[in-house]
Amino acid sequence: MSQLINQRMTATLDSPEFVVFLIGARVNRWWKVHRWFPVMSAMPRMIKELEANPELGMLGWEQAVGRTSIMVQYWKSLPQLLDYAKARNSAHLPAWREFNQRVGSNGDVGIWHETYIVKQGSYENIYSNMPAFGLGRVGTLTPVGKRHAASTETAGERLAVNAGAPPL
Repeated sequence: MSQLINQRMTATLDSPEFVVFLIGARVNRWWKVHRWFPVMSAMPRMIKELEANPELGMLGWEQAVGRTSIMVQYWKSLPQLLDYAKARNSAHLPAWREFNQRVGSNGDVGIWHETYIVKQGSYENIYSNMPAFGLGRVGTLTPVGKRHAASTETAGERLAVNAGAPPL
């Protein structure tokens, strides 16, 4: 287990923008293991490939698994995410093709994703009694209130300071 940080922390990423990519799957018919297991086992191969090749642009990820799974990925840029998704030599494209052949729109397994381009100053976060997690794991963690001369005790204050405005 990662070391707990027993104070309120906030995280930044020193980049004009970055991408938050949410991706997941939902098992609709548990008894059809032959349909959902290949879908669920494809992601670890992709993550292994991305972690072994940081130049592809993925900064890090977090995951929660259940009937509906979710993975949060942080990427350096949208072009890098899109390039990976369509690269013929990546683990993604064959997995996507296999999903369409095995499952398509039969309803056995659902897949989804959402993509967000995050501009500098348009995000805030807080971590308390947590190990480095999420953006705090891929960015720089600092104690709340210590990043700027202005107080950053509340979400509104952190958003205002990140955006270069006076605290709310």
